[in-house]
Amino acid sequence: MSEEFIRAADDALRETYEPPMSLSAYVDHVIENPTTASHASKYLLEAIEAAGTRTVVEEGEEKQRHRFFDDPHNDGEHAILGNTEVLNAFVDDLRSIAAGRGKDEKIVWLDGPTATGKSELKRCLINGLREYSKTPEGRRYTVEWNVAGVSESPGMTYGDGPVADEDDWYESPVQVHPLSVFPESVREDVLARVNESLDDHVPVRVEGRLDPFSREAYEYLEERYRREGVEALFSAVTDPQHLRVKNYVADVGKGIGVLHSEDDGPPKERLVGSWMHGMLQELDSRGRKNPQAFSYDGVLSQGNGILTVVEDAAQHADLLQKLLNVPDEGTVKLDKGIGMDIDTQMVIISNPDLEAQLNQHAESGGSDPLKALKRRLDKHEFTYLTNLSLEAELVRRELTDETQVWDADSYDQLAEKIREPLHVTVRGRDGETRDRELPPHAVEAAAMYAVVSRLDGEDLPPGVDLVDKALVFDRGYLRDGDERREKAELAFDDDATDGEAGIPVTFTRDVIADLLQEETDRHHPDLPVEDVVMPRDVLNAMAADLGDAPVFSPSERTEFENRLVPVKNHVFTAQEEDVLAAIMREKRVDAETVEEYIEHVYAWVEDETIENERGESEEPDPLKMKVFETEHLGRFDESDYDGTDPDEGVREFREGKVVTALNRHAWRNRDAEFRVGDVNPKEIPVIETVLGSHDWDDVRRVHEDFDPAQWDDPPSGTETARVKEQTIENLVEMFDYSEASAELTSRHVMSQVSYRWD
Repeated sequence: MSEEFIRAADDALRETYEPPMSLSAYVDHVIENPTTASHASKYLLEAIEAAGTRTVVEEGEEKQRHRFFDDPHNDGEHAILGNTEVLNAFVDDLRSIAAGRGKDEKIVWLDGPTATGKSELKRCLINGLREYSKTPEGRRYTVEWNVAGVSESPGMTYGDGPVADEDDWYESPVQVHPLSVFPESVREDVLARVNESLDDHVPVRVEGRLDPFSREAYEYLEERYRREGVEALFSAVTDPQHLRVKNYVADVGKGIGVLHSEDDGPPKERLVGSWMHGMLQELDSRGRKNPQAFSYDGVLSQGNGILTVVEDAAQHADLLQKLLNVPDEGTVKLDKGIGMDIDTQMVIISNPDLEAQLNQHAESGGSDPLKALKRRLDKHEFTYLTNLSLEAELVRRELTDETQVWDADSYDQLAEKIREPLHVTVRGRDGETRDRELPPHAVEAAAMYAVVSRLDGEDLPPGVDLVDKALVFDRGYLRDGDERREKAELAFDDDATDGEAGIPVTFTRDVIADLLQEETDRHHPDLPVEDVVMPRDVLNAMAADLGDAPVFSPSERTEFENRLVPVKNHVFTAQEEDVLAAIMREKRVDAETVEEYIEHVYAWVEDETIENERGESEEPDPLKMKVFETEHLGRFDESDYDGTDPDEGVREFREGKVVTALNRHAWRNRDAEFRVGDVNPKEIPVIETVLGSHDWDDVRRVHEDFDPAQWDDPPSGTETARVKEQTIENLVEMFDYSEASAELTSRHVMSQVSYRWD
């Protein structure tokens, strides 16, 4: 068994690394595979686009999302949830920068409050670039040098002198591009040939010189061979015994530089590295500083070739002005005498406090010393999630080790995930572990409250509340009786402040984590109800803890508390629907009956025939339509028909509610041949309301002796006892409740129903 893992590891490394090649072989390689020579911004763009896209709905609108930001290479562990529009704008910037279309001098600035996904973006970029660099089309190359044997001098080494063989090879410490070895005029010819074979409107650019370390090696070799009278100097210097091209895997410190908030030191050291004084004394450089004695561990040195990230940029605000010449001129200095060309895509990440620092001289007008810096920063603002499904996914991630990205084919699938229960194993003070349950709708309740706290309430149309707005943002439409109102019809304000403030997921996570550790004052003779954390427990705890959280201002606390009731009502309605569906499980309309009705109505309105099971054409059945409309839909009774002939009201219903919805579907799918059977019944609002939907009048009609007031402890042998037993069983089977949470949920629902039962 263990040998399989060893072989798998061998295979993975074999596919990742290539044997070193000569400079000549590399040129042939990039002509055949031009993307492997891409400059930094183009390479980052290619890595993102190579992962493909998928369609998502955010803020009620369909958008194309780059799968790269789902962290697919890492099983979604650091996926960025939401903010698709911001990420797409970031990619658009990369396209402009890569093509040299006016944004070359820009530094990409990603700003936003805590817990909005900015740090996840950094990890996602690292993961994605690392894995892309392991693929054939994403290979990244640099050079290594060997000057041993040319003279008796110490040679190119960080140590005590050359040893021999492979130990004499020293890689460029800043991942210099192999084409930088060529003289500029020749390099232009090479790039022209490379770009001829490139199927892309963005050409490959390599504009920098060799890094100082490699330049020292090149000049050292060139001088030795020139003294020896060698005519083909370039061939001698770049002979495979001195120069090799090798591929490397992109990672932090190797093509990706990350400056963390806790990193300190002088600006020059943080940016490019520092001189190693012991090495300066050892290396004979004829009275000048030898670039071999430089550490090259600054963020720009590490990120040369691909990406440089300044994390928590407010902690490094002193560096930002010193970065201005990097995107402008593509160069930085080790000291006054030694410069180094840099090719890296710069990204700075910050919380809103950086903007306050940048604007401290804003009132100075033209004399603002930070004006040049602000002009070069291209800001993209991350916001809190305003999609219920994304927030529910994020809450689950924060509480568990779940990492898989929710990629659903329909909103029905997302709705199932949103309402799912969650089981968490916790260890108590006594050292014992126990299973705690967040039943269906508990995570949904927390996510809905957080989303509602983030929505702008100033642009609500009449009859629409913040919960409605949250639902529209998540699925793109709102049910209004028999009608389906699309987001565009609701006319929310494009300038609304949705997502700019609100309850962060870290607050939600901490509240739920505390609840999972606390004891609950619930008891039942047979069921472990004390281990269940109900949706209302979560909502009450979130509201109660607002006052103790320093991240909220007094006005925010008041506003968030006022938004609690609609969320509670939404969650109760969802629980009530579960209980009703469980009670009336045997009375649900099956999909075949619904489809049959739709087919007959369509044929009736269009004056067409239908095909029966024997393949024969026949007229639509008026009795089947009448039975469905009276018994299942409950819209009409005998007075609306003359025998089986419908009156005008029934006719208008069939034409306006059923067939109009069918025709709307046919229009949306007009490129394909339209068939009534292809329509999902749930796309017809009036039909969706009947699929598994009942009310308490239906319960009263079916169970005449049922009494919700007896639900907590129904007398043995009564109809209430029988209904309760079957309902609990159905809640477990249909909606994944445990018996304990089904007991608590049904009790909560019946306590409210009993008030209005009589």
